Amino acid sequence: QLQLVESGGGLVQPGGSLSLSCAASGFSLEDYVMGWFRQAPGKEREGVSAISKDGTITDYADSVKGRFTISRGNDKFTVSLQMNSLKPEDTAVYFCVGRSRFARNNWAGLQADAYDYWGQGTQVTVSS
Repeated sequence: QLQLVESGGGLVQPGGSLSLSCAASGFSLEDYVMGWFRQAPGKEREGVSAISKDGTITDYADSVKGRFTISRGNDKFTVSLQMNSLKPEDTAVYFCVGRSRFARNNWAGLQADAYDYWGQGTQVTVSS
């Protein structure tokens, strides 16, 4: 199975920036629709961003539009999430997700049930 490993989480002050990375071994992530979800304590899981296989289509939650950017690395094995102008409400565990390469639909968007592979998550804390 595809194994996803997130990195880059940590503590940052409000207004600061942080970059998360998602890495895989043995499989090119260009074969998968990829995305990021997050979950804060006591809150529902929320779709943050998604990117198509070829990287030409992206989607973002309204709460992060204009502040976050999802992109694919040049090495074919990574996907990143650049987070700028961070707010305390961005505090959550962030999960990298991938959709099965054999899925019939071409796009999954921010629907959690559409994704088959989930990383273990990385903590992002925005606080002064």
